[in-house]
Amino acid sequence: MVLKSQLLLLLPSPVLSALIAPTASNCTASALLTPSIPGASILIVDAYESTLESTAISFCNVTLTYTHPGQNDLVKVWLGLPSTWNGRFEGVGGGGWVTGFPSEMVPAISQGYAAVSTDGGHDALSQATDSWALLSPGNVNLYALQNFASVALNDMTVLGKQLTEAYYGKAITKSYWSGCSTGGRQGLMMAQRYPDAYDGILAQAPGVSWAEFIPTMFWPQWIMHEIGYFPPQCELDTITAAATSACDELDGLKDDVIGLTGLCTFDPSTVVGQPYACSNVTGTISKEAAEIAKLTWTGATNAVGKLQWPGIAPGSPFSGIAGTTCDSSGGNCTGLPFAITTEWHRLFIQKNPGFDPYNYTQTGWDAAFHASIQEYTSIIGTSDPDLSEFKSSGGKMITWHGMADQLIPFNGTVSYYEHVLSLDANATDFYRFYSAPGVEHCRGGAGAAPTDPLAALVSWVEDDEVPQTLAASRTVNGTIWKQELCLYPLSSIYKGGDPAVASSYQCE
Repeated sequence: MVLKSQLLLLLPSPVLSALIAPTASNCTASALLTPSIPGASILIVDAYESTLESTAISFCNVTLTYTHPGQNDLVKVWLGLPSTWNGRFEGVGGGGWVTGFPSEMVPAISQGYAAVSTDGGHDALSQATDSWALLSPGNVNLYALQNFASVALNDMTVLGKQLTEAYYGKAITKSYWSGCSTGGRQGLMMAQRYPDAYDGILAQAPGVSWAEFIPTMFWPQWIMHEIGYFPPQCELDTITAAATSACDELDGLKDDVIGLTGLCTFDPSTVVGQPYACSNVTGTISKEAAEIAKLTWTGATNAVGKLQWPGIAPGSPFSGIAGTTCDSSGGNCTGLPFAITTEWHRLFIQKNPGFDPYNYTQTGWDAAFHASIQEYTSIIGTSDPDLSEFKSSGGKMITWHGMADQLIPFNGTVSYYEHVLSLDANATDFYRFYSAPGVEHCRGGAGAAPTDPLAALVSWVEDDEVPQTLAASRTVNGTIWKQELCLYPLSSIYKGGDPAVASSYQCE
């Protein structure tokens, strides 16, 4: 297949190093080494020359299919070997239930990296989750879940490295992981479970603590059902706008961004009765909508009010996890939940495709949350803060997270990073976390997003240039504004001057 560069939206391009021409030129299955890995059987190796669309860059396009005998699985690995190689290897992550994207390999290949990704044993883009999650009602396909969670990630890395070094006849100089969302979770998984697999890991907006985080993303939907009111999205958006207006200047600059979400004490009940209007949808903010907003920001709680997982921060769009859909008049609204959380409740917690999580009682909700942790943390949790083996292997890791993330609460990553620091006060020597005010899930929003975090990681790994901040930018009224993202727990504070210039901000 030809990889399509125009589909790639996520990964930035690193600074090129000197390119190394391959010693092998015969890109055929028969000419390639047949790799091996314990516990797996290689079934098919396919290879042919391809060219990146709209470029003159050629690469050896390898697809490898294998199985774990006895597990009834079929896993694909995609590997791109550019005609001029920079000596580096990059593992590329996925998103949602997608274990990996071939299209996301394009920037790496175009920059001279040998790049690898995997489908993890299922095609999440064309297959419904129901098609692989259960072997039968009540019987989870644990091998498939393990492949998605971790096993296929290490497999693709080992197999990809073997093929890369054999093809070029040279050792890989440095290896990197890059991914966001599920790809960020996968990066943490590699650091925790396979600490010597990658020299550098870019784990962006990671879905950390999956067993806690994923089920609680249904919380706003359940709350709306319990209250008996599903607000028009316009009503919730108006509350977001009010919160942003109230807390905008906490960081010194009025720019439609809440830079200090932790200090935002806006109470949505203060705008009850105020009008909202979006196209033909009009009304006044209800006390029910205000309560829904407050509980969505707080996060899921159990029967005695103990926090189970933090909610999205004020200023984040409600549409991600508190989505609703209404008829043409703006009335008769129903819930529009984040699909992955619904599937997790139906298929993995209840193991019943017909289960409706709107029907939980509080007792049932608490039991489901507990079951998720008990059954799946060891498989997919990525919540282990002990990164000592990754540190000992010489690895470096960067995480950044948008504070206005509407799908993966920013404060979940904060919690994980604080646990890492509690075990190792010097963790910033190898692991650094940066907050991105106003940035939504992996991209978008009114805030400044990192311009090239992978380049910063490469410089840290290879040149020992410690990234004190991450360069970021945003477009405001057609003008590029530059800003530096701060190392947690510091925050970017506007100190005066031209807000489009990075020197007008200071990390405090």
